[in-house]
Amino acid sequence: MSCVELVYALVVTPFAFERRVLTAPDVIAQAAARYADRPEHAWMLRRPRALRRSFAEQAFDCGERAEQIWMLRQADDVRESYVREVLGGAVCASG
Repeated sequence: MSCVELVYALVVTPFAFERRVLTAPDVIAQAAARYADRPEHAWMLRRPRALRRSFAEQAFDCGERAEQIWMLRQADDVRESYVREVLGGAVCASG
């Protein structure tokens, strides 16, 4: 990405820039996670690229309901890591 493209992405289309970081290779996303302003953003940036791409395609910039639906469709380990790492709660393993 050239300097002109970066400035354009930051100033004119912030969601486009965020989407590029969200779908970037793991090393870039994980570095960005250290600077995330919200725990859920950092959590997402630490996920594997395939999962982040899935979120970008199905829920990013589509509202909270789309994000909730996306999360509910994920595997147990993904949802449980969100509870542990973002919500700070233990997952009850009954039975």
